[in-house]
Amino acid sequence: MEPDPDTICAIYEKTSLGAPRNAVGFVLWRVMHRYQRAAERALAPHGLTHLQFTTLAMVGWICRSGEAATQAEVSRQADIHPMQISLMLKALEGKGMVSRRPSATDTRTRMVSITTRGLQALQDAFPTIVELQHRMFGKAGAPGGALLDALHKIDGE
Repeated sequence: MEPDPDTICAIYEKTSLGAPRNAVGFVLWRVMHRYQRAAERALAPHGLTHLQFTTLAMVGWICRSGEAATQAEVSRQADIHPMQISLMLKALEGKGMVSRRPSATDTRTRMVSITTRGLQALQDAFPTIVELQHRMFGKAGAPGGALLDALHKIDGE
């Protein structure tokens, strides 16, 4: 037996926020997926997926001091599951954009460095991603913008 439409409506009126568009989590989910799809299209000419770009950008960020990063550090900083990071680093290594080697002090730990090819890929792809961010989020998404500031507060920064 199908539920009565009045019962369904009552649930939304009494126990929800009234409509999906009123739920921050739902709206964030939709915006994030829209951004990811747009990033996938924008990065395709650069030979990168959005997750590969994010991983490469995080490796570059961590390695800017000249020190190699651990895979675990990349995973934590990017908040990406360690198995996904491992797969992304393997793909990026295959493209010559990162190098991975065992740690000299702990053979279970893999050290990751960005290569010259990876740095060039970032230099080529960053303008594409920055333009996408400006197009989708405008001034509110820029450093110091209201949207970015609100997201930082939610993220605990």
